[in-house]
Amino acid sequence: MKSFATVLLLLLSFGASAQFVDKVNDHVEWVNPLMGTDSKPSLSNGNTYPAVGVPWGMNLWTPQTGKMGDGWIYKYTADKIRGLRQTHQPSPWMNDYGQFAIMPVTGDLKFTEDDRASWFSHKSEVSKPYYYSVYLADHNVTAELTPTERAAQFRFTFPEEDNSYVVIDAFDRGSYVKVIPEENKVIGYTTRYSRGKLTNFKNYFVIQFDKSFDFTGTADTGVYKDGRLELESEHAIAVIGFKTDKNAVVNAKVASSFISFDQAELNLKRELANDDFEATKSKAKNLWNDRLSKIEVEGGTIDQIRTFYSSMYRTLFFPNKLYEINENDEIVHWSPYNGEILPGYMFAGTGFWDTFRALYPFLNLVFPSINKEMQEGLINAYKEGGFLPEWSSPGFANIMIGNNSASVVADAYIKGLRGYDIETLYDALIHGANNEGPMDAVGRRGAPYYNELGYVPYDVGINENAARTLEYAYDDFAIYQLAKVLNKPKKEIELYEKRSQNFRNLFDPTTGLMRGKNEDGTFQEPFNPFKWGDAFTEGNSWHYTWSVFHDVEGLIGLMGGKEEFVKKLDSVFTLPPIFDESYYGSVIHEIREMQIANMGQYAHGNQPIQHMIYLYNYAGTPWKAQYWVREVLDRMYRATPDGYCGDEDNGQTSAWYVFSALGFYPVTPAVNQYVIGAPLFKKATITLENGNKIVLNADDNSATNKYIQAIEVDGNKYEKNWFSHFDLMDGATIDFTMDSEANKSRGTKESSFPYSYSNDK
Repeated sequence: MKSFATVLLLLLSFGASAQFVDKVNDHVEWVNPLMGTDSKPSLSNGNTYPAVGVPWGMNLWTPQTGKMGDGWIYKYTADKIRGLRQTHQPSPWMNDYGQFAIMPVTGDLKFTEDDRASWFSHKSEVSKPYYYSVYLADHNVTAELTPTERAAQFRFTFPEEDNSYVVIDAFDRGSYVKVIPEENKVIGYTTRYSRGKLTNFKNYFVIQFDKSFDFTGTADTGVYKDGRLELESEHAIAVIGFKTDKNAVVNAKVASSFISFDQAELNLKRELANDDFEATKSKAKNLWNDRLSKIEVEGGTIDQIRTFYSSMYRTLFFPNKLYEINENDEIVHWSPYNGEILPGYMFAGTGFWDTFRALYPFLNLVFPSINKEMQEGLINAYKEGGFLPEWSSPGFANIMIGNNSASVVADAYIKGLRGYDIETLYDALIHGANNEGPMDAVGRRGAPYYNELGYVPYDVGINENAARTLEYAYDDFAIYQLAKVLNKPKKEIELYEKRSQNFRNLFDPTTGLMRGKNEDGTFQEPFNPFKWGDAFTEGNSWHYTWSVFHDVEGLIGLMGGKEEFVKKLDSVFTLPPIFDESYYGSVIHEIREMQIANMGQYAHGNQPIQHMIYLYNYAGTPWKAQYWVREVLDRMYRATPDGYCGDEDNGQTSAWYVFSALGFYPVTPAVNQYVIGAPLFKKATITLENGNKIVLNADDNSATNKYIQAIEVDGNKYEKNWFSHFDLMDGATIDFTMDSEANKSRGTKESSFPYSYSNDK
């Protein structure tokens, strides 16, 4: 009996160790683009679509299951595909711009989106970042696509059929198509967009087939006319067709441009040249492997490896390139801000309210060269639009709050990016900080009140006022940090330094929470800390009270000291997930996602509280951060269709996972520190663009060994609760000793705590 028990124990031990992946090869094959696609407006498990593209490419492609105009392009629970669509959509809530769709059909001609839709199954679907394939059952056609930055190749395998077609849908709201039979070509443009007011907006496309057309026609807002080759209308569709033998393969090369048909042709020739489908597919796959392999993780479970690289994949799309390269090899762009064709970089498709927190710090650490291009794009956005965008889709979008472009600009420069006009960007920050913009979400809504009173009042008709105040205070800190580095006048530096403390004006000592304040200096009445919205943005006071990224020590002082602060942090997890949705009139999906997560008031599915767990490090209880980080990593993310716990949001929620799995997180962008959590893998290696490597070892890491006992950096004992950005950029070997029991003596001294403005002073 004892012998059997020993064997059983060995087998169990072997099984536990065998589940770990020692070495990752072919990184892109670990990615599941379907992660997060099982979503709907009432409950987001990511609100993603299977994006087929290359990192930061101008265009993405996706199968379309939703109706034209539905922001939920692709739902995992759907059973029909309406087309393969070029998309630039950053979020279903933002919807799309410049979209058009391509769909093969057979038999009787079906060209409207409902009629042409085909049943499909995930069992006959292949979804990868660089390749998509699906069997369209109603048409007996296999459709495949593979992308470049501004182009793509399609491959359709048709059955034996007298009537095989490809439908090109340029969508409604004004579009154009032209069939050119002598060149086996279709050209067109779409003018459809969802946000803002765009001037001279057209997405021009060119589609080159390798088979001559037997049939041609166009459909004008649902009415088809055979043989008509050119059409400009509210909703233009082109149809080309052939007689096909069994397993006949028809290839199509597609490219687009926001500038002109000629530029679209140039993009096609430059990016596809003489490559066949497999060559383009191989290049796209190699590109993904190059980017994903910048972080090598080892010693995780299969699920953890899949989730890590699926999350990293999502960090490499937005903002996407809106610039093109002209016939003189010059970088040019159509401006979403003034409608002109101008020189230089331009990017689109990001909301700084989300992405300033971790996505941009991630780029500054691992991919700084692309963020340098993005910073140059921001310079052009300011010159062409008069303000920096806070949400670009592709131009100014009037949604969300804050002036977090200040963080995005300051963090990049403070962390070492150079070679662009930082003075113009600084001027843009000052302009945005002191002016209300052309819409609520540009510049600072309530700036006159904020600059005079030190807060945006609750009772002056400006919604989400407390959230605005807290974010403006942090944004002022970012400006203060940048002003110091740029040696700005002392008076200017001191102004933004003083404003960075405006968070104090909203702290209510009777509740120990942030609270809206009226113009006369009294706090709002009545006050319900569980009320979502109203004074806050997509959250309540329990979420926004922690939005003092830059002065946690100052917040600790307001709360009465470290012990009270830790109790308050603990309360977030121990309180029941009760809520007051009356401001919205219904339960919004962010509320529901908090309610069902079984983590109290902690709402990881939305951004305001995502840094909160790391604040334990500022109060001498880092083991609590280690526990809760691992809980979120294990419970809230998985590389499955329901794999997120809320909106993925342009890479932000994914960047949280990537950073946290590595063992640290940028709580305070515009400060050269990352706050330590707990690593997920036994080993991770980050290869930096400067050639140096960060090696993170945690040999004893496991599901139970989630606590840090000790840290060594380059062989030396390390007691701090943070890592320096520049020390990491120089390359470092970091060894974590992990255990199942918390070490309650390490990281408890104030000398170990991360940066806070109050301590710095």
